[in-house]
Amino acid sequence: MTDSASASAARSADQRVSPRRLPLKLVWHLVVLAGAVTMVYPVLWMIVSSLRPENHIFGNASLLLTDPPKVANYVSGWLAFQRPFGMYMINSAILSGGAVAGNVLSCSMAAYAFARLTFPGRRVGIAIVVGTLLLPGSVTFVSQYVIYSKLGLINTFAPLLLPKFLATNSFFVFLLMQFIRGIPRELDQAARIDGCGPIRTFFVVIAPLIRPALATTAIFTFIAEWNDYLGPLVYLTKERWQTAAVALTAFGSPDGPSDYGQMFAMGLITLVPMFVIFTIFQRSLIQGISSTGFK
Repeated sequence: MTDSASASAARSADQRVSPRRLPLKLVWHLVVLAGAVTMVYPVLWMIVSSLRPENHIFGNASLLLTDPPKVANYVSGWLAFQRPFGMYMINSAILSGGAVAGNVLSCSMAAYAFARLTFPGRRVGIAIVVGTLLLPGSVTFVSQYVIYSKLGLINTFAPLLLPKFLATNSFFVFLLMQFIRGIPRELDQAARIDGCGPIRTFFVVIAPLIRPALATTAIFTFIAEWNDYLGPLVYLTKERWQTAAVALTAFGSPDGPSDYGQMFAMGLITLVPMFVIFTIFQRSLIQGISSTGFK
């Protein structure tokens, strides 16, 4: 018997479940299935509720549609405000895209400087980056608002985008710095011999090797910015600049009647971009989370 045949037979033996372990394995699969149903059920109920009349939404936990689907919730929800809901989606897309570009560029370059370059105050800078990971964002929120108000930047995208281009997100700086530290320094030395400066070395040598970490940064930034509610609510007070996350709250007013059918319909529409982004880049995201650097 050849070595490949022996290995195949060993794998087949390992894959077979002994009769004694079969009940335990069945229970484990049932537990996992129950957990999956528990997590997916709210989304499925939201989808079904978006197709129901308003008076049939609450008090009905079933996922079956007893009446014909009511797609009017999507049409009326899209046109519920002075401007179409698509305008708020565009605002969210602009903010999310700008935040992704800013975080990926600034945080990666800051991480490269801390991990590879030697300059005065480098150790202090790394200590500040690590220390600010423990600092809640709400601590500096009031002071930032005062600064942007004095500069006349309220009701512009600048307060939400400008910090992203200044490497203010310490988590991504630290994440990318750890990835860059795992890359052999011999590659930097080879690039320096070929005449590359620090900036060219970063874009030609380092950046292609940390693409999983850059993808992780981009996806997490997009999701966080797309779902951000407090920032747009405070800085964007005019309706034309509001985002989808803020517009969704207008469907459920505590002072008047709420249309939950329209809210669920527009909520599902706002989930589509995140679902698409995650589906396309999930492999890079998993690789970026599980990897620890250059192999």
